[in-house]
Amino acid sequence: MNATKNNRRALNMLLYVLGAFVAIVLILAIVIATRPTEFRVVRSITMKGPASAAFALVNDFHEWTKWSPWEKIDPALQRSYDGAASGVGAKYAWVGNSSVGQGNMTILESAPNSTIRIALVFLKPMAGTSTAEFSFKEDAGITTVTWTMDGTNNFFAKAFGLFMSMDTMIGGQFEQGLADMKAIVEAAPPQKAG
Repeated sequence: MNATKNNRRALNMLLYVLGAFVAIVLILAIVIATRPTEFRVVRSITMKGPASAAFALVNDFHEWTKWSPWEKIDPALQRSYDGAASGVGAKYAWVGNSSVGQGNMTILESAPNSTIRIALVFLKPMAGTSTAEFSFKEDAGITTVTWTMDGTNNFFAKAFGLFMSMDTMIGGQFEQGLADMKAIVEAAPPQKAG
């Protein structure tokens, strides 16, 4: 009789633990599902120099090796270029280590010295799509460059976002890239008026 009572207690305890585990998983799934679907990362910098100098560094993917923060993360990054040489239709693909992953970019819009909009496709480590935009505003020889990335969080990205936001994850890299771009623009000889 005691053995039956002990078995029943053990079964009840097991059912209680399983029920609590299922409840925790359901609550966690609900919390993750209600996280924001969209994300936005924005960073800006001002630099002495014309908008055309900064614009040229972004509008030609070949120039990204000079300032892109991901170039420093993986010096062995494999790159390929396709489409237009620069501007609308220019394409860039990369394959790198686990920190930079794999993906491709295509310039969708290029308004000289004003705006560049890029479609981003990430394949690894997390698949996803985003849109990057660079805006350039010049006033009295000072240019403000704003780098924005907008995208959508899938369920996995929402779960990851419980521990680290996209802004935290890549905001610092945007800042580093913009700082490197500023250094290049400000080190360039002044352009002659003509």
